[in-house]
Amino acid sequence: MSSPGIRALPGRLIQRDSLQADLARAARATVAFMVPLLLAAFGRLSIEVSFIALVAQNIALVDVRGAYALRLGLLLAMTVILAASAGLGALCGAHLGAALACTAAIAIGGGLWRHLSSDYGASLAISSTLVFLLGLNSPGAAAEAAPAFMAALGGGLWGVTLQVLNWPFRPQHPLRRTAAESWLAVADLFEALAPATDGGPARTARIAEQETALRAALDKTAATLAAAGASRPRPIHRRLEDLNLAAARLATRVAAFNTAFAGLRAQPDFAAVAPAFVPALTALTNLARTIALAVVSRQPAHLATADVRRRRLTNLLRTLQARLSAPGDGGATRGQLVEILRQIEDQLGGAQTALRATMERAEERAAFSLELFDLHTWTLRPLASALNLSARFDPALVRFTGRIAVLTMLGVFAFKRLGLPHGYWLPFTMVVVLQPDYGSTRQRAAQRVLGTVTGSVLASVLLILHLPFAALAATMAATIFIFGFFVKRDYGIAVIFITLFVVLLTEASGPVTFSFALERVGSTLAGGALALLAALFFWPVWERDRLPPVLAGALRANRAFLQALGERLAEGRGYDPEAVAAKRRAEAANGAVFSSLRRMMGDPKNRREGLEQAAALANGNQRVTRALTVVTLHLTPGDPLREDVLARFCRLATDALETLAVAAETGAPPAKLDPLLSELERFQFPLGERRDATASGSRDLWVFSQFTQIAAELSAMLLSVSQAPAAD
Repeated sequence: MSSPGIRALPGRLIQRDSLQADLARAARATVAFMVPLLLAAFGRLSIEVSFIALVAQNIALVDVRGAYALRLGLLLAMTVILAASAGLGALCGAHLGAALACTAAIAIGGGLWRHLSSDYGASLAISSTLVFLLGLNSPGAAAEAAPAFMAALGGGLWGVTLQVLNWPFRPQHPLRRTAAESWLAVADLFEALAPATDGGPARTARIAEQETALRAALDKTAATLAAAGASRPRPIHRRLEDLNLAAARLATRVAAFNTAFAGLRAQPDFAAVAPAFVPALTALTNLARTIALAVVSRQPAHLATADVRRRRLTNLLRTLQARLSAPGDGGATRGQLVEILRQIEDQLGGAQTALRATMERAEERAAFSLELFDLHTWTLRPLASALNLSARFDPALVRFTGRIAVLTMLGVFAFKRLGLPHGYWLPFTMVVVLQPDYGSTRQRAAQRVLGTVTGSVLASVLLILHLPFAALAATMAATIFIFGFFVKRDYGIAVIFITLFVVLLTEASGPVTFSFALERVGSTLAGGALALLAALFFWPVWERDRLPPVLAGALRANRAFLQALGERLAEGRGYDPEAVAAKRRAEAANGAVFSSLRRMMGDPKNRREGLEQAAALANGNQRVTRALTVVTLHLTPGDPLREDVLARFCRLATDALETLAVAAETGAPPAKLDPLLSELERFQFPLGERRDATASGSRDLWVFSQFTQIAAELSAMLLSVSQAPAAD
């Protein structure tokens, strides 16, 4: 008799593992490459197999999302581009001048692909360069162009066939997928909010990263659903919009609770309350991932599981409310936390109702696993984004394309002049390593070099064994699978196995000496070094020049957010769409600042002046956004907060944020900074006078406590700017 754990195993695989994009991608890539290779080995293919297998593998590696017509059109377009690149390489391989001109054209085309699609452009640029360089490396007769084109086209169609054959078994409703993306991003944020043992900068960075990802997912889902509803309105569009809105509302309240919860840390009984927060966050994470799974699968079992998780979570939240309601220090803060927990509980019911409305079979009863195990991250890519048809190119992308063109032309010139047998490795390494910014280029170069060296060492051991063909084929299949699995997860590991694969593939076609592995290592070292030098000296883009306007924009977005909330508090208005839009702009601007800071940290040390001050301003500004988010939960329609102290604070705070924005743009503290700092430090809210137990009195106390925290943050930010050295 099987145990309950064994019986539950299929359910675990369905919910946690079978939907992993990495596993499906690795399986497709392995089949795509190995089938043509084995057919050629047994004499079933009479044309060049390298183009067939490589193009098929690259098409199979693409994780396509979106409507089926869009997917098919995208895959076919990529196939034609790859086939044309292979044919062009073979056509001009015998003439150095033509080869260099075509190399420049391929590089410019790669820049265009990146401009047209942020999701698929980079991979298409790299794969088209690879097959072009393989064509250049052919003996060079122009007559080989047509066979190369046809072989690559056939390989691409084989890869498309594998993608299409998979769709009936893994159906993906595109609008449901994008709605699920929002809930997955919500789950990732909840996971990041869990109290860490250190509670230090690492946790803060994780929260900031997930907040940015959530804002992007919510906005992308809203835009996709709005566009779909405008063209062909159907009831499902409105229901999925409601589900996306439920994700945003729930995330807002949980994040606000986390911000307010930090106010209890100074209380002596904090240690007794904190542990009750951990299981609630874990349950929230699991519920969000179950909702994401249910909206895509449309299975009654997953809906039932979500309902059970919600009931359990409701009990955990009520337990936490009871703990916070117990007598203790920080009564005002505890009261605010209890109110936010009540709002979270209300949002859970709304989310379950919205989910049920999206399920055609919601009323069916179905068996589901009674074991509510934790759901790990479900890796899904968002819907295929629409093509960027704007005629305005990003200046950084133009510079990057110029660097790529010149660098690959130099690499092609070197391997053609020197007659290197596998010389295309040199320019291809440059294309793979070189990234738009220096920090990413340096990281990719290290991964490429270390992975190649490690893979070459392992390959040398395998060469000593002189494996028979069957063992070689099995080992190659394993290396392709592992490469496909890790290529999006850990590029350094992926490079180890692609290096192993290249050596084994060459061994399968004839004896290979150790010089082959050394040649690959040497080409990788040279290509990586040249890519680093190009990123450092050739038309570089330094983040310190791009950061000031981005930081100033984030400060001004918070200024507008604060103004909007101040007006609504004074007029007794609720959290209307204009206030929601102001919050979204502030969160998106914060995400842009932290992305810029991460790029700046990768730049050379002499290009990171002002990083510490910018990071201090960015973190302070984000804490202001979080405190304002807590205030949004206390907007009470019909109950105005007409206090002179509120109006004075809003004028003072908005003036401070504008002053900080000007300082960020100019690099110098404005003249009025010191008087503004003194006024903020003296400012006080009447917290001690708000002791009445009415709902309005509690609301005023909670709002004033958040504004007091904002005043402290603004004072610290102004002080940081006043102490900064003047810009040159």
